[in-house]
Amino acid sequence: MTSRTPIDIVTEFLDALARGDSAAALENVDENIAYTNVSTPTVHGKRKVAKIFGGLDNLSWAGFNYRMVNVSADGPVVLTERVDELRIGRVVMQFWVCGRFEIGEGRITVWRDYFDYWDMTKGLVKGLVAVVIPPVQRPLPARSLTA
Repeated sequence: MTSRTPIDIVTEFLDALARGDSAAALENVDENIAYTNVSTPTVHGKRKVAKIFGGLDNLSWAGFNYRMVNVSADGPVVLTERVDELRIGRVVMQFWVCGRFEIGEGRITVWRDYFDYWDMTKGLVKGLVAVVIPPVQRPLPARSLTA
């Protein structure tokens, strides 16, 4: 067991992903995790999740960041309301996400993100416009490189 709370585990996980440190993030993931972006197929297992995020670590032109709006926990279940930021080249897309994480024995066993495709599309359009007119959207502050 761990002395970290479920909220600590989820926050450390997201912070590590935002720093581009998937190895540190995956320390918080159960071997049999079920990861779902709702309306897409569920990814089962730590190895498959590692393939998704590990490939991003060394790509200078791609990245992830987030801003936590609200977070709450009821026992082992953590609910997050966030603004996620995906960067592909000069395009920075920000959109609303609600996440549900289940924690078992100090690790994330279920990660389910819900988002609205219309909101995501608006974020993409705004990100494309910001390439030409930067003040349209400011990127989220970078995460510290230290854990």
